[in-house]
Amino acid sequence: MLLNLFICFVGFGMLYFGAEWLVKGSSSLARSLGVTPIVIGLTVVAFGTSAPELVVSLVSSIKGKSMIAVGNVVGSNICNIALVLGMAAVFQPITSHQSVIKRDIPIMLGISLYLLLISLNSEIGRLEGATLFGGVILYTFFNYYIAKRESVQESGEKILSCETGLEEIGYVTGRSKQVLLILVGIIGVVAGAQCVVDSAVKIMQVLGVSEKFIGLTIVAFGTSLPELATSVIAAIRKEMDISIGNLVGSNVFNILSVLGAASLVRPIPIPGGFIGSGLWIDYLFMIFTSFLPWLMMRKDFTITRKDGFILLSCYVGYLTYLIMKI
Repeated sequence: MLLNLFICFVGFGMLYFGAEWLVKGSSSLARSLGVTPIVIGLTVVAFGTSAPELVVSLVSSIKGKSMIAVGNVVGSNICNIALVLGMAAVFQPITSHQSVIKRDIPIMLGISLYLLLISLNSEIGRLEGATLFGGVILYTFFNYYIAKRESVQESGEKILSCETGLEEIGYVTGRSKQVLLILVGIIGVVAGAQCVVDSAVKIMQVLGVSEKFIGLTIVAFGTSLPELATSVIAAIRKEMDISIGNLVGSNVFNILSVLGAASLVRPIPIPGGFIGSGLWIDYLFMIFTSFLPWLMMRKDFTITRKDGFILLSCYVGYLTYLIMKI
């Protein structure tokens, strides 16, 4: 049991650093090739930060552990809003752009509802996976189009924020070093995912808990570590103006790219049925936590420390519910 826990934590470490190296190497290579910061931010960085969830769900799907694949995405989305955003707001109240309220959160809610709809038949098939993965391509182009259409000032702010973000990531000179970082990052993420999935399954067998529980808790928390670390550091530095947009974007990518790719590789069945397994409750809680930031920010576009405590309380309550169901 202790050995499996150790392997699981090692896997999380490999996922975290692998994703960091992958993003740093990819963004450095893109910059050296002359790609603009806004494009790098919307593609390389967005996909790179979702790499842990993507590879863990792919590995889980291939190994027939479908509930870990689904639970990982649903649990990560809950974790990103209730835990990560909540903890960040407790450190520093978060004020965001009105576009997050008017556009980004409604998109996240719409995609979450679509996931609920296609899961009602207790399977996410290849056709549904194709629509999800097609959605992430459209979402990326949509963001790029919107960024281009916004006013000069707003576009300048977005480009500046992307440039600031890329400076935080760091720039590696030399093509060979960039390619090496990308390769090492990919190896780290893939190997880390293997460690996490294998050890999580063994822990599940020892404790006698379900795949769904492991996916929604241990695996989901572990794959959300990059977002958690980034948001807490940003809160300490008082640079939280774009954090909620990043978290919302991560949730959208989790559903569209992670579950889309996983179900394309292999259809994802829901053992026990969508209703019988109780997964519908987890879906509804994910949608509820996705709605809360909109409710909190609809007037002044700010999530206060009080709101942060409310979000954290929701996460604690959700974990209590999962534990009581064991």
